[in-house]
Amino acid sequence: MWQVADADTKIYILGTMHALPSGTDWDGARVASAIAAADELMMELSPAELAAAGEIFQKLAPRETPLAIEERLSGKALSGFRALEASGRSFGEDGLDDWAVMVLMGQRVAQNAGLSSADGVETGLTEKFEAAGKSIGGFETARDQLMLFETLDPQTQRILLTRAAEEAGDATREVGALTAAWGRGDVGALEKVINEDIDSVPAARKAIITDRNRRWSAWVKRRMERPGIVLMAVGAGHLVGSDGVPAMLEAGGMTVTRVQ
Repeated sequence: MWQVADADTKIYILGTMHALPSGTDWDGARVASAIAAADELMMELSPAELAAAGEIFQKLAPRETPLAIEERLSGKALSGFRALEASGRSFGEDGLDDWAVMVLMGQRVAQNAGLSSADGVETGLTEKFEAAGKSIGGFETARDQLMLFETLDPQTQRILLTRAAEEAGDATREVGALTAAWGRGDVGALEKVINEDIDSVPAARKAIITDRNRRWSAWVKRRMERPGIVLMAVGAGHLVGSDGVPAMLEAGGMTVTRVQ
C-alpha cells in the first residue's frame, strides 16, 4: 500500500488480489487504519459493475463461427489445455473467442489453487464500506474491462491463449507463489512474475496494464484537487514496475510513500 497526500487530501493506493484462500489475513495494521479513515473507496469495478460482468462476458465471449481448439493449439499447448480442462467441467471452448477461453482457464487455475473471489480483497472492502455507509465507485465498467480483451488483435489473442495453455501445468503452483509474494509485500517478486507473464506480448501489456495505469494516475492527480481521504484498491500488478501507478505518479512530480 502506498500513499499520496497534501494538506487536505490523502489517497491510499492498495494493491489487491481479486481472489484469495479462505481465511487470508489482509486487512490488519495500516490497511485497517486506511479502511477506517477513508471516506470513499475506488476499485477497478463498482459492486454493480462487478455483478454485471458475468452477463456481459456471456454476450462478448462467443465466436461468430465455432473453431475447434485443435485448430488453435498444438503440442504442449494443446496437451496443457486438455489437462486443465479435465480438472473440471468443459470450457465449451470451440464456440468462444481466444481471449474468453484464456479467461476461463485463469478462473479454473484460481479454483484449483484454492482461491475464491468471495475471499478476495475487493469483496471484503465492499462489505466493510457498505456496512459503514461509505461511497464506493469504480474506474471502469464491466464492458470496458472485457472489451480490453475483445479488441485485442487476433494474433495477440492467440499468443496469450497459447502461452496460458503451454504454462497450464505450472499455473496452479505459480499462482500460489504469486499470492505468497503478495502476502509478504514482496514487490520485486510480484514484478518479476507479472513481467515474465506479459512482457513478451507488448500489445497486451499496453492495453491491459500501461494504458489503464496512465488513466488511473491521471485520476489520482485530479482527485488530489479536492479534500478528503480515499482508498484506491486495484490489482497489485498495476502498482509495480516502471509503468506502475506509483512510478507514474512519481514521474509526474508527486511524492508517493509506501506505507505497508
